[in-house]
Amino acid sequence: MQRADEHKLILKAAAGDKASAEVLIRAHQGSLHAYLLRLTGRNDVADDVTQEAFVRVLTNLDRFDPRFRFSTWLFTIARRLYLNIREKKKPLSESDYISECVETKVTANQVEEADYRASYKDTLQRALMTLSDEQREVVVLFHQHDWPIWLIGEQLAIPEGTVKSHLHRGRIKLRDAVLAIAGESEKTPTYLSQEAWA
Repeated sequence: MQRADEHKLILKAAAGDKASAEVLIRAHQGSLHAYLLRLTGRNDVADDVTQEAFVRVLTNLDRFDPRFRFSTWLFTIARRLYLNIREKKKPLSESDYISECVETKVTANQVEEADYRASYKDTLQRALMTLSDEQREVVVLFHQHDWPIWLIGEQLAIPEGTVKSHLHRGRIKLRDAVLAIAGESEKTPTYLSQEAWA
């Protein structure tokens, strides 16, 4: 969505237009929830924070500064909410982590593909949870949401050099964790092989 179009929606939503508010929510809900799920490792926490973040944003649209990106403002509010509840709800341990349910009907190929995807998501989430909070957030924002280094630094209120350091160390730790988790199984899938990380 273009920033000019988004700004029009924000102005309408701030004036009470529910349809515009719904469009804003639909445009950002998926990426915000995915970001929070990767940070927390818990679907219930990601759901709660996503919902609360949109409530806060929609009730304070008159405070939005159009010089900045709406998504940055939304993610900042969500991150603050997450940090406030992080001490109350701890991330799931590796043994408790439950990957998303995948329907496994119809053909054997579809069943195999569903298992592959579920295994990939589970492995990635388990590996992400081995990173420090800072490393995990930087890795998720950079790789999942394609945020540039400068914007991540601005979001987290840290220098760009620190962002790069967290990103570098986080990638190494993530790679090692993924390979270690893959080593727990008898057969290592192709996407987890040592060559895939070279």
